Amino acid sequence: MAVVASEIVFWHAGLVVWQAYDPAVKAELFSTAVATAADHIVLVDPIALAESELDRLSEQRPIGGVVVTNVNHHRAAAWYSSKFSAPLFGHRASFADEQIASATFVTEGDKIAGELEVIELGGAARGEIALYRPAPDGTLIIGDALINFPPHGFACLPRKYCTDEKQLRRSLRKLLDYRAERLLFAHGTPILSGATTRLCELLGVRV
Repeated sequence: MAVVASEIVFWHAGLVVWQAYDPAVKAELFSTAVATAADHIVLVDPIALAESELDRLSEQRPIGGVVVTNVNHHRAAAWYSSKFSAPLFGHRASFADEQIASATFVTEGDKIAGELEVIELGGAARGEIALYRPAPDGTLIIGDALINFPPHGFACLPRKYCTDEKQLRRSLRKLLDYRAERLLFAHGTPILSGATTRLCELLGVRV
């Protein structure tokens, strides 16, 4: 857990975000926490937090789950899962053989914590999933399939990182079935309004 974020940012709609630069991959890593109707917090692609900030986060509600959105995003997930005795979720393709026993596998249409719907996005990294939270106003949480940072801006995962770029473009169209005001990323600045419209523009679909 070499990468440690120093600050969490609380947003409306029960969302918390933190980030830190990872020199190993030369990119900012973003993590999300979602407060669910079940009165606990689900962490998505979490990197480590400074102890004081972790205390602030865990004091809000119990941490009840940890999600890995693809094979490259284990980050500090296992540490959080162990520390808080919280189940670890992800697609089977995201876990190596020695990790399988500790994971709960999810597939298309499953709901984590009864609320976060799983969307499989083939063609990105192995095991790529997105999460959709319908209320309020819709939030999509993305692993690697979409990014939003310079110099690319809001864009699809670059070809060199895709397992199948054409398949990914087709997969991303599924996201248009989920009306969303907000779009959060594992790599990039969140979009906090008009997310579905922005996604339509990116994919060349008429709004």
